[in-house]
Parts: sequence; structure tokens; C-alpha cells
Amino acid sequence: MTDHQIYPVATGAAAKVVEQHQEPQDLVFHSGWRTWISLEEKSIPYKYNEVNPYNKEKHFLEINPKGLVPAIEYKGKALYESLILSEFLEDAYPSHTPHLLTDDPFNKAYIRIWIDYINKNIIPLNMRLIMAQEPEKQKAYLEEYTTALRTYTSKVKGPYFLGEEFTLADVAIAPWIMRDYVLSEHRGYNRAEVSPEWKAYADIVEKRESVASTFSDRKYLENIYDRYLRDEAQSEGAKALRAGRVMP
Repeated sequence: MTDHQIYPVATGAAAKVVEQHQEPQDLVFHSGWRTWISLEEKSIPYKYNEVNPYNKEKHFLEINPKGLVPAIEYKGKALYESLILSEFLEDAYPSHTPHLLTDDPFNKAYIRIWIDYINKNIIPLNMRLIMAQEPEKQKAYLEEYTTALRTYTSKVKGPYFLGEEFTLADVAIAPWIMRDYVLSEHRGYNRAEVSPEWKAYADIVEKRESVASTFSDRKYLENIYDRYLRDEAQSEGAKALRAGRVMP
């Protein structure tokens, strides 16, 4: 099966959420998990549009030249980049709570610092570990990944990153928590071996309703992750890592 033949439609709990968001709205959401968590967390009305990231439709490429999910159309105008979209939602829907960036200027900046850490360290290391083929590289990347998670965890106040509030830092890392079973089954990763604190944090994030309700059944994701595990995936992120470039 080639990447173009894979069509990762929402399944399970996520499919039920999709069914609830088919009516026309000012905001059209073109699938992408982190922004989706933000939309659900804040109960913002939106129309959901599924996008096949391996075979994009012409209209999607017209509104997002980078061709990466997610994207939105808001009152006929297009925007993209997942965490930029999440920040946009904070400004465009101020009456919808919780405020994922908080109202405190210091905490807002602090959250952005650690989102940057997630994007530049945790996510690339996660993908390198999944794609690594040689046992020696797998071991090295697992050690690096574990160190990166411990660094992040050292800043977690508990139960969420900033304390009792669920914020954009938690949104930013949630998809990689939900999919870490791939690493557990194939790369020797174990939450508890990272640290008890990391396990406690990951366990509570994955139970957050906005996170759990937008997660598809694992069995339907196997074709996608199998290609990464064999280092055959042709996503833009996978190609960037192989070429030694920064992930898009």
C-alpha cells in the first residue's frame, strides 16, 4: 500500500465528534489534531472537513500552499499552522473558555517557551526513534527522547503543565502522548521508565475529554505507523528528517 492509498478518516470516538460538526459554520476546520483539541476544549462551533494528508484536494492546496494539516477557513479567509491556529482561536473567540494561553502575560510567554521545546526537541526525537532501523540508533534515540521528556516533565507543576489549568502546552504534547503506544510496542519505550512524574502527567493528559474524544481507533492507524516504523513514510516531516532539515 502506498501513502496515497492511505486515507486516515476519523474512527471510533473521533468519528462521533465529526458527525456532530457537519453543519455550516463561520469556521471550517480542515483536520489536524492539536487544533482539533483546542476547538473541542473551548466548545467553539465549527464544520469539520476531513483531509487526506497523503492525497490533498485542490481546494485544500489553494488555501494552504504548504499542504500540511491543519488549516481553517474563517468567514472565507484561510489560515494554517496548528499552534498559530490555536492562538487565533483564543483571540477570535474570547468568550469561549478555558483560555488555553491563560490571561497572565508571564505564563503566556512561559507556555510558548515550552511549546517551542516540544516542537524542536520532543517531536523530532519521537519521529527519529520511530523511523530508526538499526538497534544502535534506536537505543541512542530512545535515550535522547527519554532525556527530553524528563526535561519537559521537570517543568510540569501537576496535574497539568501549569497546574490545575489545562493549557496550550498540554495540547501541544497530547498527540504524542496518545500515540506513544507505538514506541512501547516497537521501540522499548515505557512511560514509567521515563519517570513516575512523566507517567502521572501522561496518564492524566490522555484522559482529558478533548483529547480522548478526538482519538481514532488504534487498529485503523496501523497502516500509517507501519510505514514510519519501516522508514518508508513519505510525509513532509519524514522527508525532512531524512534530509537533515528542520521539520515543517
